[in-house]
Amino acid sequence: MIWWLILSALTAIPMVRLLPHFGIHKYWAAACLIPFGTLGLLWWMGIKLQELEKL
Repeated sequence: MIWWLILSALTAIPMVRLLPHFGIHKYWAAACLIPFGTLGLLWWMGIKLQELEKL
């Protein structure tokens, strides 16, 4: 369980800083605490990146 908390913190902290650049509220970084939450956020960020490139 301690490893899970460490890995969650190591992914949530950068997400708090990155998500606002993609137009996503920083509190969504809490999704890193659940399994596959980080993958979901990366997917969402990828979609937002494609939308920003079209502009």
